[in-house]
Amino acid sequence: MSSSRSLARLRNGLIVAATGLGGIWLLIYAGAYDVGADAPHSGPVFRLLDIIRQRSIAVRSADVVPPSDLDDPKRLARGAALYGEMCSGCHLAPGMEASEISQGLYPRAPDFRKGTSLSPQQAFWVIKHGIKMTGMAAWGVTHGDELIWDMVAFVGKLPSLSSADYRAAISNAPQEHEHAMHATGQGEPGGGRQ
Repeated sequence: MSSSRSLARLRNGLIVAATGLGGIWLLIYAGAYDVGADAPHSGPVFRLLDIIRQRSIAVRSADVVPPSDLDDPKRLARGAALYGEMCSGCHLAPGMEASEISQGLYPRAPDFRKGTSLSPQQAFWVIKHGIKMTGMAAWGVTHGDELIWDMVAFVGKLPSLSSADYRAAISNAPQEHEHAMHATGQGEPGGGRQ
C-alpha cells in the first residue's frame, strides 16, 4: 500500500513539474519575456541576474594573480590609450558627457569615473572574458594578458583623474598597441581561462 502511495506521489510530482516546465516553455516560445534593451528586467529577474553575475565573476577570478606593477607609469600610459580607444564610449571618462551607446546599453555599463567595486583580479577576468548579454566584449580574444592588465591599471587610476588629467593621459599615451595574441596562446578563444 505504501509503495503505491509513493508511486502516486512521484507520478503527481512529475505531472506538476512537467506542467510547470511546459508552462515555462510555452511562455518562452510565445516570446512573453521582452529582451529589448529599452525594457528593463523586473526587480526579481534583475536581482537574480546580478547575483549570478557577481558569483560567476568571483568564482572564476579567484585564482587570477595580478602583477605587482599596476602603478607603473608605462603600464598606465598604455592603459590610457586602450581605455580611450576601446572603453570610454561605454564606460565614459572624466569630462565626457554620456554617449549615445552608453545611454542605449542595458544593463548600463559601469561609469568608471566613479570607480569600481571589482578587485583587479575581477576586472581582469571581466575585461578578458566579457559578460554575456550586456554588451561587454571579451577583449581577451584580441588582446593578450599584459594589455588587459594595462587596462585594469588605468581603470583603477581613472577616478582620481580630472578631465584635464585624462586628456593629458590620452594625448601622451602611445598611439599604437599590439592586438596580436601572445605566443603562449593566452587570449585565444578556448585558450586558458585565467
